[in-house]
Amino acid sequence: MPTIGVSIAIPAPYGEELQRQRASFGDPMADSIPTHVTLLPPTEVDGDDMDAIEDHLAKVAVARDPFTMMLRGTGTFRPVSPVVFVQVAEGIAECEQLERSVRSGPLHRELQFNYHPHVTVAHHIDEASMDRAFTELADYRCTFTVDAFHLYEHGEDLVWRPVRTFGFDGQVEHVDDGGMP
Repeated sequence: MPTIGVSIAIPAPYGEELQRQRASFGDPMADSIPTHVTLLPPTEVDGDDMDAIEDHLAKVAVARDPFTMMLRGTGTFRPVSPVVFVQVAEGIAECEQLERSVRSGPLHRELQFNYHPHVTVAHHIDEASMDRAFTELADYRCTFTVDAFHLYEHGEDLVWRPVRTFGFDGQVEHVDDGGMP
């Protein structure tokens, strides 16, 4: 069964900056996970359902308008979960609405935690490195327009790769290069 996820990709140069930072903190997953805001966490699906899932995602996307997202400062889920993240400071409501729409129909599932849009920059690393991530990115800030989201597949090599882009303008694009080093 394929494992998929749906996310908003953080565009260049910000995505690459944050991915390099994540690697510098010693996060072993930094090169396996593109920088993103999750809309649907890793979910196993029946391969036969992929056409219905893609149709659903296309309908969700076309019903949305582009919005501004600002990432600013850091936060953490510790002690509940060993995660440090860059906070979504603008675009929270839009992310929440989009997440609810994505996680409906053929992608309906219950979540382990309440949805909180964020960009992970450190996960499952030692406490000193988590503290360093929290401190070093405390003043981080960037702003960009969100006009699409992406369907990712988890490869056998444990790398997450975008396979489709769903534009809010109705365009659905196949991603050929996988987008990862």
